[in-house]
Amino acid sequence: MLCGHLHAAAPLTEVPGDAQRGRDVFLDRDAGHCLLCHQVEQLDAPFQGNLGPDLSDIGNRLSTAELRERIVDPTRLNPETVMPAYYRTSDLRQVGTAYLGKPILNAQQVEDVVTFTSTLKRP
Repeated sequence: MLCGHLHAAAPLTEVPGDAQRGRDVFLDRDAGHCLLCHQVEQLDAPFQGNLGPDLSDIGNRLSTAELRERIVDPTRLNPETVMPAYYRTSDLRQVGTAYLGKPILNAQQVEDVVTFTSTLKRP
């Protein structure tokens, strides 16, 4: 488990990420719920957000390591971000008692979302 503000450039699991599972987590309102803040042209999903950047071409702009870093702990790049740290478990604010010490996504879910987002590319 990552503590504090460690780098997450290397995969968190030995099992490669799965794009379909990552898509499911990305869309799941009880897991990633990424569309709350982001939009993706390739997804036929209503009510896409506009608080965070458009991710329609993120796979062309960022490497898998860069995607992972942003999912694990986006505060490493922007301490003022409103995006949650999906895998970091320490130094968090406003965490419900039931969630203390637990990541939002487990290591495999992070890898799955990294794999899915790396496929988001415009021609």
